[in-house]
Amino acid sequence: MKIYMMTDLEGAAGVNRWVQTREGETPEKAAAMKLLTGEVNSAIEGIRDAAPDAEIVVLDGHGTGGLVFELLHPAAQYIMHGRGLRAPYGLDRSFDAVFFVGQHAMAGTPDAPLCHTYSSRHIEHYKLNGSLIGEIGCFAAMAGALGVPTVFLSGDDRACAEAREIIPEIVTVPTKQGMGIELALHLAMQRARVAIRAGAARAIRHLSGIGPFRVDPPYTLEIRVLEGQGIETYLQSGAEKVDDRTIVKRSESLNALF
Repeated sequence: MKIYMMTDLEGAAGVNRWVQTREGETPEKAAAMKLLTGEVNSAIEGIRDAAPDAEIVVLDGHGTGGLVFELLHPAAQYIMHGRGLRAPYGLDRSFDAVFFVGQHAMAGTPDAPLCHTYSSRHIEHYKLNGSLIGEIGCFAAMAGALGVPTVFLSGDDRACAEAREIIPEIVTVPTKQGMGIELALHLAMQRARVAIRAGAARAIRHLSGIGPFRVDPPYTLEIRVLEGQGIETYLQSGAEKVDDRTIVKRSESLNALF
């Protein structure tokens, strides 16, 4: 069995302030990265509880880095952000399932801590084929186009609800309840890790009952930027202008849109 694990920093228990996620080498971010790494390791343990020989590839999906390499579980293989890393980020048809760990909700989600879509400073929303979509849906759809199901997600309760909307059978583990953009009611660290381990094992055991999330081509991706942000970079790469804050990209391939 081969598992691909997408990680992000904002959804870990104990993380609900931008200062914990946005900046480079700060004490707040270093502490948050340790919290996420512990949750990733718990998910790996849960996978191995159900499938001891599983091959597990972990992507650090947080733009400024979200994992502490030297603390990562020895059973994992690791992909970090670097020059040339493009969608679908090392995922291919050889994988049996996708797991999300530390995930946040899409931009604009009410009371969702640290919610955003790819860039908290630049993006107001994404729409794929006319429907609002966040990072969860974008990557799950990329996986689905390869025939790979998304079977597990841990993160805040709004992220869990977002995942269940598109994949009703997915196993979710809420690590905190959102109370605002920088406010949440968290599980204690150890309690979150125990729940993630149990949920990850359950997802492996129920993998056959969870199908891939598919969005049919052709694809139209609408990107609307926040007030005061420009769209020139998008236009230079071939996107179509809708208005001063909105562009559209069209393709037969999801990978070409992200």
